[in-house]
Amino acid sequence: PELSISQITQLLKKLKVDDKIANTVSDIISNVSYSSAINKMRNIEGQVVQDADRLDAMGAIGIARVFTYGGYMQRPIYESKNKLTSINHFYEKLLLLKDKMNTKTGRVLAAQRHDFMENYLRQFFHEWPA
Repeated sequence: PELSISQITQLLKKLKVDDKIANTVSDIISNVSYSSAINKMRNIEGQVVQDADRLDAMGAIGIARVFTYGGYMQRPIYESKNKLTSINHFYEKLLLLKDKMNTKTGRVLAAQRHDFMENYLRQFFHEWPA
């Protein structure tokens, strides 16, 4: 089961985790997701976790996740006039991640995975019947 931020905070207090570390952990958990991460993380730990989360959504694994989730949600792979497709998710989110990386290493890895996704999409549209 998922824990709430308050449950995590209580657990960290019970484990006698230093307040500064506990606050950092809570801040990271609260702000790591794509939708809640409007601003850049305030600390390097959060920036690294945020980059890792974004990298996980990119490249070969990210592509696999898109189609796994799309199949689960019964979304079409692609329809030119439909925005609720797996392919459209690349344009709504995944191809935007490269420019949202926080760290130098994150930017390098994101550029590689971004290129892979762009190559995949070129090949996809080459094969997809017009």
